[in-house]
Amino acid sequence: MRKSAALAVFGVLALTALTACGGSGDGEAGRDPEPKAESSPPGPSVQRAAVGETLTLRGQGEGERVAVTVRNWADPAASAGEYDKPGGGKRWVAAQLELRNTGKALYDEIPGAGAEVIDDQGQRFRSKTAEVTAGPGMPGSVKVPAEEKALGWIVFEVPVESKIVTVQFGLGSGYADQAGWWAVK
Repeated sequence: MRKSAALAVFGVLALTALTACGGSGDGEAGRDPEPKAESSPPGPSVQRAAVGETLTLRGQGEGERVAVTVRNWADPAASAGEYDKPGGGKRWVAAQLELRNTGKALYDEIPGAGAEVIDDQGQRFRSKTAEVTAGPGMPGSVKVPAEEKALGWIVFEVPVESKIVTVQFGLGSGYADQAGWWAVK
């Protein structure tokens, strides 16, 4: 009986040692396990285009997809109001965006929250609530059903000396995994 118990303990210890070393006990010691398929969504991505081109971006929720086009670019952009002007040493620039809901879910967001411009030094500038003479502004908040669209200008206040090279836009106030970057001149 003592022999059986000793063999059983030895067997458990041997199996434990093989498992700890990566072996399975069936002649495959040291072999890497097969990789498992990733079930998480794809990581962040950037799509690039020029002014006038359309990029389709995914949102954070099921069925959120919007075809985004930067239709026009104004640099500088003139104020439409007598009292609303850029601060000292600053100018306004503006991008006209068309947001067409190509998904199944309602697009319900604040478009300006997902928009930025980037200069040639990498500095980023957020949108500003202002009206410009280039055309009607993008509403502060939009609700766009499937196959409908919203169109309007989003304004940014930037230093006079900044050379803006990119308009960036993302769904979910810019927190979605995809972003569109449009090159401007």
